Amino acid sequence: MATALCSAAMGLMALTACEGNDLYEVGSPDWISEKIDSIENSKNAGDEEELVGMNEDVYSFGNTDFSSTFWSVFSKYYQVADGQKWNAVFTLNINPDDNTYYKNFGLVISNDADRGTTAYKEYGVIRFDATADSAAFNSQWGSSYYYLPFKYTESNLMMSPVDNIDANLQKLGGKVTLTVDRSRVDSFVVKMTNGTVTKTYTQPYSLKNLNDDASNTNIRCFLAPEGSYIDFLQSNVEPIGGYTSAEDKAPLSMTLANVPEEVNSGTTLDDAMAKVSATVTFEEGVTKVVPAAELYFSAIPDMDKPGEKTLVAIYNKTFKGETASKPIIAYATFRVVTKITSISVTAQPARKDYYYYVSDATSDLTDRTLQFDPTGLEVTATYADGSKGVIDNSKLTFTAVPAKAGTHNVTISTTNGQTATVAVKVAESEEYKVTPTPTSLGAEDCSSAWWSVLTDDVKIPAGKTARVSFTNYTSGQNNWNNFVIILRNSQLAEYAVVRADNYGWQGDNKATYLDRTSGGQSDWATWLAAMNGAQCTAYITNCNNGRADVQVEMKGTDGNFYIQYYLGINTVDPADLNLAFTVDGSHLVFK
Repeated sequence: MATALCSAAMGLMALTACEGNDLYEVGSPDWISEKIDSIENSKNAGDEEELVGMNEDVYSFGNTDFSSTFWSVFSKYYQVADGQKWNAVFTLNINPDDNTYYKNFGLVISNDADRGTTAYKEYGVIRFDATADSAAFNSQWGSSYYYLPFKYTESNLMMSPVDNIDANLQKLGGKVTLTVDRSRVDSFVVKMTNGTVTKTYTQPYSLKNLNDDASNTNIRCFLAPEGSYIDFLQSNVEPIGGYTSAEDKAPLSMTLANVPEEVNSGTTLDDAMAKVSATVTFEEGVTKVVPAAELYFSAIPDMDKPGEKTLVAIYNKTFKGETASKPIIAYATFRVVTKITSISVTAQPARKDYYYYVSDATSDLTDRTLQFDPTGLEVTATYADGSKGVIDNSKLTFTAVPAKAGTHNVTISTTNGQTATVAVKVAESEEYKVTPTPTSLGAEDCSSAWWSVLTDDVKIPAGKTARVSFTNYTSGQNNWNNFVIILRNSQLAEYAVVRADNYGWQGDNKATYLDRTSGGQSDWATWLAAMNGAQCTAYITNCNNGRADVQVEMKGTDGNFYIQYYLGINTVDPADLNLAFTVDGSHLVFK
């Protein structure tokens, strides 16, 4: 008996020792599976967030046909004060027919300002999905790489999408509890869970204050779905505009989106407005985006003749879809035009010779393209009634130009599919060495403040690439305490300003930072240390298409090779492109 009892005890100890491991699988005996389930349930029960002070906040956002694109619909703003914890509960509705892994929702964390205002600044976005490879950086990002580093994120469901598809997406749907925790001075924590999937972000330091008013320590949180929609249910923080009760709400007003500027004659009104949507505002400030199928349209005057028309859109549903006692109306204008039957190029573009440069920073790019420059281009349309007219270039689309030497045809298209072509020539840019003046920029102890000293401007002719080699020294205090490259015209009007830490501004510039040693820069502290004494070479190309490229190679003091590129910096005058450097808590020595 003693032996039997000891064996049983040893068995239980062995089972306990294996809790949380993968020793037992689906084919295990039922009693083992039940024991594992019991253990997991007890763990999950212990991890459940205790919801205190919850209030009803019932509203929905996102198209119920799952057509909402990212950054098109949003929840209310929820202000979270320093020292406060925000809990929210909502239902995430996932498209059952689309397993694109990123089509769920993003939690956006910003300073205490409205989207779209000059004061608005983002810490970043955390989506519900998580992946274990390089796509991980797509499921969470910060406006500066200093904010929301992915290394602080954990999830019990790591996806492995193939061609962006992963059936595990369906596990993210259902009732979600979200926590944004600022209650501790030594950390910042975000947790999102639906009981099956749990994703946490645990930052071992508090958030920096991004508000212009230093005395205001509030942040704002809001949700942005993509390819999904959300039924919000509860919150312990009253949103801006107040809570929303579960009672039905009458429509008050609406605004129209995607109304076409022009419609070809002979097109029916319903066909012309098929892509129109309306943002409807209901009582209590609740909003919903409704598709064209739920709207009634009328045109004044009718569509029979070309000319300007007034679109009348009518919506007559309550928030819950019942017939409203009083319909609401919105207006827009559009033009009915004679159909274009063909187009032809009647004046060639001013610049047809484009240039590109390949450094080690961009040698791995296989699908690189150049933007077509339509300056000087004239396209004439022939209409169904036989008349002709020049089309505004803003109403045309142009294909991109491959960044490969040779002659390439650019296809010009109208909205109704009429096309013409124009040929451009592409060649590799000629490189030449530039040594800026002065050759030593900034105090040697890296104490020089932002924009306090600059090199003289160096003009870069069209089609040329300036090569600048230098040693970079940094104070090591912040990522941005390194070299800064300025592109501007002779009147000092800036085209772009780009920093070493993958941050810049101007127009629609696209920036990419790559660490060739690991496939993605995630340890900024290591990178920053390696930049003190880094040997750098910058290549600045005047592409002669109204754009410029910046490529940088950085050999760090840690022996690693870092690269950076900003391609297609826009609104550049090819006849007046100048390069300068400045510092910010850094020191540069040019060679």
